[in-house]
Amino acid sequence: MQDEIEQRGKPDVSLPPDAATELGITDHIEGSGTEAVPTSTVLVHYVGVGQATAQEFDSSWSRNDPIEFGLNQVIQGWSEGIVGMKEGGRRELVIPGHLAYGSRPPTPAIQPDETLVFVVDLIAVR
Repeated sequence: MQDEIEQRGKPDVSLPPDAATELGITDHIEGSGTEAVPTSTVLVHYVGVGQATAQEFDSSWSRNDPIEFGLNQVIQGWSEGIVGMKEGGRRELVIPGHLAYGSRPPTPAIQPDETLVFVVDLIAVR
């Protein structure tokens, strides 16, 4: 699965014109492997862009290093947005600020309450 995803390469991110008020989920590629559940640990490649700044603030693709984490260890938009995704899939998450970092983002690259857009490739569910 990882080889297939690596061959796709880093995705482009399209930004909505306005800040989001609720979680948006769009599957660009539907996976065919194991489905993520709320208690899953997942291995993903992703790119994240701030809607207000139009700036990429993080990307495992840029580091060439996928990341593994439990869905209970990340922002609420990821915890909710990855559930139901299947291995091999590519999903876009448009996450409103209150489901991301709220008024206290971890880096100056993200503005307070900023809508974040992620494109996530699910490599493995553990």
